[in-house]
Amino acid sequence: MMALMVHLKTVAHLRGKSDRIAKVTFRGLSFYSRVAENCEDVAPFNEVFRWPIASRLDGNEMLEVQVYNYSKVFSNRLVGTFSMVLQKVAQEGHLQLTDTMIDDNNTSIKTSVTVEIRYQPMEGTVGSWSDGEFLDVPDDRDGIFTFETDSLLSSHGSGTSPGRSLQGTIPTFRKAGKGVFSAMKLSKIRSPREDPKRDEPAVLDMVDDWDRRAMRIAGSIEPDTVSLASVTAVTTNVSNKRSKPDIKMEPSSGRPVDYQISITIVEARQLIGLNMDPVVCVEIGDEKKYTSMKESTNCPYYNEYFVFDFHVPPDVMFDKIIKLSVIHSKNLLRSGTLVGSFKMDVGTVYSQPEHQFYHKWAMLSDPDDITAGCKGYVKCDIAVVGKGDNIKTPHKANETEEDEIEGNLLLPEGFPVERQWARFYVKIHRAEGLPKMNTSIMANVKKAFIGENRDLVDPYVQVQFAGQKGKTSVQKSSYEPIWNEQVVFTELFPPLCKRIKVQIRDSDKVNDVAIGTHFIDLRKISNDGDKGFLPTLGPAWVNMYGSTRQYSLMDEHQDLNDGLGEGVSFRARLLLSVTLEVLDTTSPELTCSTEVQTDLISNISESATGKVDEFFLFGSFLEATMIDRKIGDKPISFEITIGNYGNQIDGISSRSSSKKKKKDGESEEEENELIQNSSDEEPEEERDLASVSTTPAMRPVVTDRNYFHLPYFEKKPCVYIKSWWQDQRRRLYNSNMMDKIADKLEEGLNDVQEIIKTEKAFPERRLRGVLEELSVGCSRFVTLANKDLNQAGRTKLDRERLKACMREMDSMGQQAKQMRTQVKKNTFKDKLKLAQNFLQRLRFLADEPQHSIPDVFVWMMSNNKRIAYARIPSKDILYSIVDEETGKDCGKVKAVFLKLPGKKGFGHAGWTVQAKLELYLWLGLNKQKKDFLSGLPNGFEEVKATKSSPALQSVPPVTLVYDMKQVFQLRAHMYQARSLFAADSSGLSDPFARVFFSTHSQVTEILNETLCPTWDQLLVFDDVELFGEASELRDDPPIIVIEFYDQDTVGKAEFIGRTFAKPTIKMCDEHYGPPRFPPQLEYYQIYRGNCLAGELLAAFELLQIPFDSEEVRRALIAVHNFAVPQIKVGQGGRAELPPIETSTDSERGPIIPVPMGIRPVLSRYRIEVLFWGLRDLKRINLALVDRPRVDIECAGRGVQSALIQNYKKNPNFGTLVKWFEVDLPENELLHPPLNIRVVDCRAFGRYILVGSHAVTSLRRFIYSAPDKNSNHWATAAKLMNGYMVLANGGSLPRASPSVSSRTFSRPAGDVILNMDNETVRKMDTVVKLDAMSDAVVKVDMNEEESKDNQKKKKKKKKGGAEEEEETDESVLDWWSKYFASIETLKEKLRAQEAAQAEAEEREDLEILVETGGPKLRDKARDRRFIKDKKKGKDTADGTERRPVRPKVDELVVYNKELETEYGDFEDWLHTFNLYRGKAGDADEHAQDDDRIVGRFKGSLCMYKLPLSEEITREAGYDPNMGMFQSIPHNDPIHVLVRVYVVRATDLHPADINGKADPYVAIKLGKSEVKDKENYISKQLNPVFGKSFDIEATFPMESMLTVSVYDWDLVGTDDLIGETRIDLENRFYSKYRATCGISSHYSLHGYNIWRDPMKPSQVLARLCKEGKMDPPVYGPGGMVQVGGRVFQGPTDIEDENGLKKQTEEHLALTVLNHWEEIPRVGCKLVSEHVETRPLLNPDKPGIEQGRIEMWVDMFPMDSPAPGPALDISPRKPKRYELRVIIWNTDEVILEDDDYFTGEKSSDIFVRGWLKGQQEDKQDTDVHYHSLTGEGNFNWRFVFPFDYLMAEEKIVISKKESMFSWDETEYKIPPRLTMQVWDADHFSADDFLGAIELDLNRFPRGAKTAKQCTLDMIRKEQELPTISIFKQKRVKGWWPFVARDENDEMELTGKVEAELHLVTAEEAEKSPVGLGRNEPDPLEKPNRPDTSLMWFLGPLKAMGYFIWHNYHWLILKVLGALLLLLMLGVFLYSLPGYLVKKMLGA
Repeated sequence: MMALMVHLKTVAHLRGKSDRIAKVTFRGLSFYSRVAENCEDVAPFNEVFRWPIASRLDGNEMLEVQVYNYSKVFSNRLVGTFSMVLQKVAQEGHLQLTDTMIDDNNTSIKTSVTVEIRYQPMEGTVGSWSDGEFLDVPDDRDGIFTFETDSLLSSHGSGTSPGRSLQGTIPTFRKAGKGVFSAMKLSKIRSPREDPKRDEPAVLDMVDDWDRRAMRIAGSIEPDTVSLASVTAVTTNVSNKRSKPDIKMEPSSGRPVDYQISITIVEARQLIGLNMDPVVCVEIGDEKKYTSMKESTNCPYYNEYFVFDFHVPPDVMFDKIIKLSVIHSKNLLRSGTLVGSFKMDVGTVYSQPEHQFYHKWAMLSDPDDITAGCKGYVKCDIAVVGKGDNIKTPHKANETEEDEIEGNLLLPEGFPVERQWARFYVKIHRAEGLPKMNTSIMANVKKAFIGENRDLVDPYVQVQFAGQKGKTSVQKSSYEPIWNEQVVFTELFPPLCKRIKVQIRDSDKVNDVAIGTHFIDLRKISNDGDKGFLPTLGPAWVNMYGSTRQYSLMDEHQDLNDGLGEGVSFRARLLLSVTLEVLDTTSPELTCSTEVQTDLISNISESATGKVDEFFLFGSFLEATMIDRKIGDKPISFEITIGNYGNQIDGISSRSSSKKKKKDGESEEEENELIQNSSDEEPEEERDLASVSTTPAMRPVVTDRNYFHLPYFEKKPCVYIKSWWQDQRRRLYNSNMMDKIADKLEEGLNDVQEIIKTEKAFPERRLRGVLEELSVGCSRFVTLANKDLNQAGRTKLDRERLKACMREMDSMGQQAKQMRTQVKKNTFKDKLKLAQNFLQRLRFLADEPQHSIPDVFVWMMSNNKRIAYARIPSKDILYSIVDEETGKDCGKVKAVFLKLPGKKGFGHAGWTVQAKLELYLWLGLNKQKKDFLSGLPNGFEEVKATKSSPALQSVPPVTLVYDMKQVFQLRAHMYQARSLFAADSSGLSDPFARVFFSTHSQVTEILNETLCPTWDQLLVFDDVELFGEASELRDDPPIIVIEFYDQDTVGKAEFIGRTFAKPTIKMCDEHYGPPRFPPQLEYYQIYRGNCLAGELLAAFELLQIPFDSEEVRRALIAVHNFAVPQIKVGQGGRAELPPIETSTDSERGPIIPVPMGIRPVLSRYRIEVLFWGLRDLKRINLALVDRPRVDIECAGRGVQSALIQNYKKNPNFGTLVKWFEVDLPENELLHPPLNIRVVDCRAFGRYILVGSHAVTSLRRFIYSAPDKNSNHWATAAKLMNGYMVLANGGSLPRASPSVSSRTFSRPAGDVILNMDNETVRKMDTVVKLDAMSDAVVKVDMNEEESKDNQKKKKKKKKGGAEEEEETDESVLDWWSKYFASIETLKEKLRAQEAAQAEAEEREDLEILVETGGPKLRDKARDRRFIKDKKKGKDTADGTERRPVRPKVDELVVYNKELETEYGDFEDWLHTFNLYRGKAGDADEHAQDDDRIVGRFKGSLCMYKLPLSEEITREAGYDPNMGMFQSIPHNDPIHVLVRVYVVRATDLHPADINGKADPYVAIKLGKSEVKDKENYISKQLNPVFGKSFDIEATFPMESMLTVSVYDWDLVGTDDLIGETRIDLENRFYSKYRATCGISSHYSLHGYNIWRDPMKPSQVLARLCKEGKMDPPVYGPGGMVQVGGRVFQGPTDIEDENGLKKQTEEHLALTVLNHWEEIPRVGCKLVSEHVETRPLLNPDKPGIEQGRIEMWVDMFPMDSPAPGPALDISPRKPKRYELRVIIWNTDEVILEDDDYFTGEKSSDIFVRGWLKGQQEDKQDTDVHYHSLTGEGNFNWRFVFPFDYLMAEEKIVISKKESMFSWDETEYKIPPRLTMQVWDADHFSADDFLGAIELDLNRFPRGAKTAKQCTLDMIRKEQELPTISIFKQKRVKGWWPFVARDENDEMELTGKVEAELHLVTAEEAEKSPVGLGRNEPDPLEKPNRPDTSLMWFLGPLKAMGYFIWHNYHWLILKVLGALLLLLMLGVFLYSLPGYLVKKMLGA
């Protein structure tokens, strides 16, 4: 065993006086020294650290010593670092030195360190240090010996764990152990990762605690501690020889699943184009659906819902493209023109939170013109629901926030808003190694005639991306086609489609088939960070896998070639590259279309993909067991292939051209030869060795009924293959390093989960350790990866990816380091989540997109047929000299399970193991192959192939012969299993377990009819022979496989699960005693396929049988060159093994029970069972169940209920409580399950099993005595509401109903709650926003605030009219209450988010305080204080700042079912589902519901005996009822059930038109109410607003079903969905769910009290039931209940407004705060509306919509309740909108006059209010406007129905001529006005439009001049008004249109007046349309030119000419004058000149 030891002696020349601590790091594993206290100059550490290492010490490795000043409170401060390269140590093995250290800045400091280093290359050469000395830590109070991190070695199996060295020295340890606590759990051999109590070196003061721990380490481990040995336990490894088995057997991909995609198209905006009629087309894959057409609008409103159902494998689903396109004017005859489209793949939607986009805007672009930019937006919701996903729809109410388009684009987080166009170039260079795709008959005929030999495949490559396909040319008959072509896609970047699919296909006359498929994931070949890179790949070879290579006409595994499922064989490899160019859309030479193009490209150089090198693959089969008996007993051999190398049957024989193998190795032929299988034809001398890829065939031998094994024993066959590949190992190395870090992290996280699950202490410590490991691993990665930044042959992706990985890993390491300091008890959960995110990130990074070496396949062959296979990624077995880079299974023995190929492997066939191999594999460069045997278990001799000449020493062996064997006895202690799979039709199984070890197998006994068998049986395997050295086997035993079967009377036993385990080993020289022996029982998880199928509680030990000395001597003589075996020779015989207690109880016969030390310690428990009743029992074998009985059984004891005499008449039990006593393990985790069975007693004493239920965990039923101290209400409430909320992010554990929004943390004592109306709402807000500040602040704040508010109110009153008029009581109805509540719900959600954000901030502050000094702490405190003050101010105003809402009483709207809020109302009555029939398989989870045959209602309570007497002494204790005191009686009771159905949302469409006609049906027992006549036509969000009364008798009729049906004119109505409510649990619950309590008490109006019992009566009854004093009402509005005082108003108004005194308000205040009453208090159900999902049995698990409703129940024996509340939907109110168009101005001029060429327009204005112009009105025409001015004085009148609450106009109309009835639509109130140019003969021209949302539109400008485009452009910023408030508005508004460049332009202005009147007012003062009576408008004064111009031609001409040409005329006149003057001047010039000259 190799090891490196470092003796840290002293550190000298230190400054100052302080405690010092040192940290020594090697290969990423750090040890801390103890703390040297108060040292000044010298710190005498004198400690030894030891690293067991697996690979030889490399001369470049580093050792690092860091010295810190140690602080108990703050983080340690680094003094200096000393690091050295271990070159010398590696050579000489020993080194002692003293050297100086360096500080943070790499400058040398005086401090020096003295160390001695030893390297022990092989076992047995240790220096003078014995192990004992190594551990003898000086006895020092604070000296703590811990380490947090596992070594990077131990779990990857390099070296034994440091825990090993402890075993021999327990006694010394105990001496030293006062201050010592090791981080190793000694109860196992498994590596030191078990114990949760690891922590940083920190000093604990509790002395006794230390002693206790030291004791525990020394071996007094409690006998009953259980660790959950989950998968990790088995597979964690200590030694270096074995690697983990994979537990999940079944391929998960490729199996079809149900998906439902629901898309709502809400509306479209800003569509480009004039006056269009848009339709939206939704296309997914090949399915298309269309919305209706909206006429002439650029912003259509649809609100239409589409659903697509799919049943396909996930991969296929997520690659489908969702395409939304807007089409202009599509009708039956023409297909319309495409405006723009938007594409996204389903995977992108699925990866969103909640799998959905909600109310987002999709940006449309035109695929044919990429320069055009955005073509408009479509607002939609898209949700993808897989099976079992539930979609939470955000609550729907008003849509103001989503109107902002830019902020709500339909893009994933982090995508840029403006996406650019880019070209994706997929370059296809060439391919190799294609399989034949034709039969060879034809080819042979051809060859006979023509003599040419052709390749039997015609390949081409097809590339698919973003819904488009492109393909290369076909290369006729070539196994090695060369294409050199590129396929170009044009797509927006970053694309919303994640994968490019590249497929090689074979062109064929009949049909083309895929040869192989490869997916390129764009996320893996690009990085979107700020230092990221664009997608790039290669040039690199990608390997394709698929079906086996032999050609058959019908390939059963063809799916595999299409990329579905895991390929079972190598198909081909393809050289390709991907590049991307972002286009500059402005450049003119750009082709605009996005059609796929294919071009030729130039050839690439040979070396571009890396240098070709020779690789060597070696494998050895150490064991082949568990071979399926079905295969038959023909000889079996195994074949290993890599690429086509080693493939003997169906690889391709090499072609004659490449026979001449050149030695220079770089020629073209060499390349071709690469992929061929050249082992057969070549003569021996030419090559130094041939490949041997198959083991010799051998006949299997029977193991037991199901399995064979191959008799390998000491002769282990080997295979080896030489192959040539491009040397791109670096890629795999990097990915290996990341994988290892990820494995380690995963293992650590599993541990943490385990600690939580088993409820051990301090999971946060373990998490800190895990994070430390992660940060060390990351930094190690960065140092190692640094080496290969500049290697040759790297592609751009290699370089960029490496940089990105290093950045990511670096940041991850930093984050982990930082997080480590932040892991606290309260932040633990979040940090665990973050750590899990790290794991996903690591896994994502580790996946290398550019493959290099193909994967290795192991095939089992029988009769020359391929039977079963295993695929091993080549990176896992790749060798490197650096340990971290080596693959995790390289040079290790791995248990490999073979499985059936392709679809055969689905389902049951895939679960039975085909064969289990113990396989050793090694893959590396041929030149490194000297180490290839180093990982094998020692003690073998090599046998070479016979014909190899003796000269070749390097030939690998064909067989290994082991001459060292150990004999063991395996003891399997099979105690029990639980939650097994139900395999029989009775819903139970008859399980037995079969244990396999090596070639042996044994079976436990069969236990009948149970899912939780307790076998309690010891299986002994004698004489198990294992080959190899003893010491190695001890570290690393083979695994044990345990399979579970269900025994059937006929036929073969059925497989129901499998698990793996590792035994604890005792060598014969070890003592059988603590801490390792006897072993403890552990839980192992049982898998069936990929899903969990129960757990096994067992322990396994492997004991070495001592040899007889004589035998050993003989063995030595027999083998001449035998090294002395390292066996301690015993005195012979079995005597040394610990004795086995033989069975004493005669009835079990030869079965040996689990011995005492291992089986759990039992104690006496009493289990009380409450039998209430049975419900919904289904028929058994067609007969009704009539006289059922319940049998309860636990651990062999049980009790039977009374018999129900007549199930139909009364399904409840007569006797309520029974009990039984039973011996159960003290450890709660080991409690066996409790079985509940229901049998039907038939005549003649026959019993028939109806159904059964296993309660797997009894923990929730364990009774614990109430805590005396928590009776103080303040503490109780505080714990409940205050602090819990914050710890888990705003939600309480299920036990308590949801948090009330008030948080009570006030000082204890009688506190007065001031419940005056004013503050209720306010206080809520305050508390909600400020759930974090201290109590004192909070209370003050409330008082201040209420004063403030009263002041404010007063002020307002003085100031006269308030802005918002007080709402009139008479206007308010139930809906006002409902909508107000929905608003509150939304606010609450927002507040929750805010609180969460604040909690995080606070946590950061805390961390700051921890790490910083005391100054910082004060600072933080100040900061917090200031902040709280601020917050106080803020919130005081905050409530005012919100839009002032009228005060309406509210109810609670739950966006889920009521029962989830209240723990299913199982506060004392639990419901157990009874199952019968076989369980479904993994993918059919939902079918579990079909197995339910009824429900048992009752409860359990268990407690240890004897019980304390206080309970039994309490007053009124009824001994018959046991723990179930004060439970109501279960006699039948008559109840009036009143069901209120408010509305349904998002129903699944049921009709062809994508709509439904829903109505409600209600069923309870025999009575059913169908509200068929009131169906709501064509509506997916119907508002029902109905209440139904049904009388029922509990318990017979207690399951209420509310269904929504779709009404059909013909045929039966279809069920859309239904929801079921168990009324009985609600009725009896202590939460009082019979009738919700409202927040205020009133006698009339919308908030009338619904319950027949008044609040005071309810309160009195509650007090009576809780055995408390009745409430005492005091003067001044006080009431005292249970030691608490409440306060409230005392007077009430009746209908006539008279006030009278009442106590009801007080009582109601108490009820609303009932949860604060000590002992009996709980949150009572308040007045509410619950939202329940509707499910359809035909589509299990997928929501079909939701329904909002609530249920009231009133017992018939109490007074009758009043009439039901009226919740009928609000009737819309009739309004009339009068729009007067006064004038227009600056309208653009369209027409040219043909006499004068004059521009003019004949203007008219069109307007409409309702959706589709059905009520459009036009003004008259203002002819011939020359200036764009028009005068109209024209009135439009639009009557409409309006729903004030929802801000929607309601229209009813028939959808088409064929519609049966009118459909109601709700559309937003938008007034559209358009300006047109009238033409006589052609169609009118559209000039511009404006659309005003009547609720918020910009105020009109005062004058035409002030009216600009900004009024529309900056709509968001301008103040808006609502016509419903203003009633009358006048002003100027702009008309706009879009020009050809898509810019908005102003095309005119209109002066209009809007006047809104109600229908009544309209009747009183009617007005005429246009300018008609009554109230006519005057005629407009239009200028006369507008009359036809021939009436006054001259006048008109004058006007035209002057108007148009006046400047020209003036200019001409001016010019004429000038000319004239010039003429005169010239004319008179000569005369004057003469005069001047002559001096005249």
